[in-house]
Amino acid sequence: MDFMDDGNLTAVTEFILLGLTDDPVLRVILFIIILCIYLVTLSGNLSTILLIRVSPRLYHPMYFFLSHLASTDIGYSSSVTPNMLVNFLVKRNTISYLGCAIQLGSAVFFGTVECILLAVMAYDRFVAICSPLLYSTKMSTQVCDQLLIVAYIGGFLNASFYTFSFFSFVFCGPNRINHFFCDFTPLVELSCSDNSVSIVFDTMSVGIAIMVTVFVIAVSYTYILITILKMRSTEGRQKAFSTCTSHLTAVTLFYGTTIFIYVMPKSSYSTDQNKVVSVFYMVVVPMLNPIIYSLRNNEIKGALKTQLGRKIFS
Repeated sequence: MDFMDDGNLTAVTEFILLGLTDDPVLRVILFIIILCIYLVTLSGNLSTILLIRVSPRLYHPMYFFLSHLASTDIGYSSSVTPNMLVNFLVKRNTISYLGCAIQLGSAVFFGTVECILLAVMAYDRFVAICSPLLYSTKMSTQVCDQLLIVAYIGGFLNASFYTFSFFSFVFCGPNRINHFFCDFTPLVELSCSDNSVSIVFDTMSVGIAIMVTVFVIAVSYTYILITILKMRSTEGRQKAFSTCTSHLTAVTLFYGTTIFIYVMPKSSYSTDQNKVVSVFYMVVVPMLNPIIYSLRNNEIKGALKTQLGRKIFS
């Protein structure tokens, strides 16, 4: 830390991440578990991307968005997991001022993109089930590209807001972050400046992103449910449900934990509780998404069998 002009306060140039635990035995156990989760996350999502790119039967808007969701999951997990793993191996894990800003911004960026992509995928299922005759028009290549651009612009804007807020904070005292990454709330607690405007603005930006995407998902699935219940064919209902179950599972896992973090009353806020939930939606969920889609989606399972068959018999 460097001394500021008044000689009494010190400017923070680095932060110390306290991590998940101080217990040396538990640190080793968690290192092994989270390393395995991260390796499965990388291999599972990379395999999903590769399979969608090489399999002609998956040239479909839903899988186009799924491949970008897999890329986002890799980025989301990679924004915090490698640093967390280092924290388990060293006694004092430090991160630079700039590194902290980058980590906060990247986590917000990928988290926002994931929210929007899940909403876009819900809209895709809505069009496919409720307006099948217009599907090729409403979900054309141009429309898909535009929706994808919206997702990335939304992520960039949200990340920019949080990064700007971080650089507006004045850190002049403690630099120990009681978390495994540079999360916004612990940083606010360390700041010695008046951050009320930034906090309100950033809370509104992430709140709007969550509310709008949840609204799109809720409306889409309301219409999907109504359409499915009107179907006379039992086979048609089962087929329609099967195309939605994997996405609904992914939505429930991601939004369930995210909303818990941001909607939980401050009176019941617990840093340790926040850490556990953050590990789930930033580390575990990115690993589960490719597993959910591969186990519950017949087209992906069929494409995987076809590609493996070609490799074996070629």
